[in-house]
Amino acid sequence: MAMSVKQMALLVSTFGILSFIFGVIAENKKPASGTPITRKGSVTCKYPSDPTVALGYISVAFLAASTVAGYLSLFYPYKGKAVPHAALFRSTSFVVFFNIALGTTGLAATLLLWPTITEQLHLMHNVHSNLQTDCPTAKTGLLGGGAFLSLDSALFWLVALMLADNARDDYLDETATKGGRDGLTSAYDADEPVKGSA
Repeated sequence: MAMSVKQMALLVSTFGILSFIFGVIAENKKPASGTPITRKGSVTCKYPSDPTVALGYISVAFLAASTVAGYLSLFYPYKGKAVPHAALFRSTSFVVFFNIALGTTGLAATLLLWPTITEQLHLMHNVHSNLQTDCPTAKTGLLGGGAFLSLDSALFWLVALMLADNARDDYLDETATKGGRDGLTSAYDADEPVKGSA
């Protein structure tokens, strides 16, 4: 099925918004701390049932989907016309926003994965020999920050897509113009001997 620029943009933005929503919900559902239950020589932390870990991983999955869609949308052969990557990277604006999109994606993935994995480890290893433990959870604010960066990442992929579309149009126009000139030149050259012989 052939895709258009608008369809790819819709795909990127939908995945980015879903990643943002799940990340924000994960941040809001995360408990502040667990309840310490002291036993002989150890403390067991009882954490309330919450979907933070699952929501964190879902947010990361949608970020990955948004990134893959964003990356592929830049080099997709729209209307069956492929454009060399070098033609897109001639545009300075495209290169800048492409790198910003990659950077924000990496930072968003870090801020989403770090607290999600930390929270999962706290839930799995909830028995502590330190009797003074206060049953910590993942650092507050990281999931929310990752969610906002995930949304920013999708927006930067969209800007890069618009710039790639402009660079693609310029390249195709340039190619068509060169083809037209070559055609006129060759036709003129073919007529030249006939004129000379007359």
